[in-house]
Amino acid sequence: MKKIAVIPARYAAVRFPYKLMQPLGNKTVIRHTYDNTVATGLFDEVFVVTDSEIILTEIISNGGKAIMSKRQHESGSDRIAEAVENLDADIILNVQGDEPFVNKEALSKLLNAFEDSEVEVASIMKAFTDSSLVNNTNYVKVVVDKNNYSLLFSRSVIPYLREESYSPTYYEHIGVYAFRKSILLQFTQWEMTPLEISEKIECLRYLENGIRLKMVVTDESGIKIDVPEDLAKAEAYLQSKQ
Repeated sequence: MKKIAVIPARYAAVRFPYKLMQPLGNKTVIRHTYDNTVATGLFDEVFVVTDSEIILTEIISNGGKAIMSKRQHESGSDRIAEAVENLDADIILNVQGDEPFVNKEALSKLLNAFEDSEVEVASIMKAFTDSSLVNNTNYVKVVVDKNNYSLLFSRSVIPYLREESYSPTYYEHIGVYAFRKSILLQFTQWEMTPLEISEKIECLRYLENGIRLKMVVTDESGIKIDVPEDLAKAEAYLQSKQ
């Protein structure tokens, strides 16, 4: 199977505008993400797909591969689907542009999930270690069946703890996906679904159309750059590795 990684990269983020072009060490954030994805050695090709000429130039001028979005999109999956429509690929894995320190082990597990021919979409989850975050609506929760297929994603607390003597494990959904190309192209033909619109969680569109996601467990927490304070954390982490 030909495996490619695609990094959606919007220029104007609401909480931290232009964050992907912020300097981090001797590179921009988006270049760290691109270079670290290439360095995993897991993919036949790696592309950035962006709505910005600035990001496009940043990647191409430094020897990378980038594609310009032609249309506005509601979700990262829609943007990826447009970019890969005419590319030769079997499995497409999306890497978040604002997570510069790529977790090779987690991405490898995602790709390995497709050794099962029934898997059409896979994603990552991580057990919460800070219980206070379970109630935070900025963190998407997921519940799974005994084979780690998704049952539901929500910003609300799931499962609801009615039986207080029981201690369930709460899982955070990490928004990294891998798809078979065929199902990703189908995704773009489906209208946004009621739960997706309500929760603003794009993978609910798959569930509402009868497609389960195979969830892969990881123990590692990446550094996601949402606000300027996160960039300072990323800089400290980078310095600690040098």
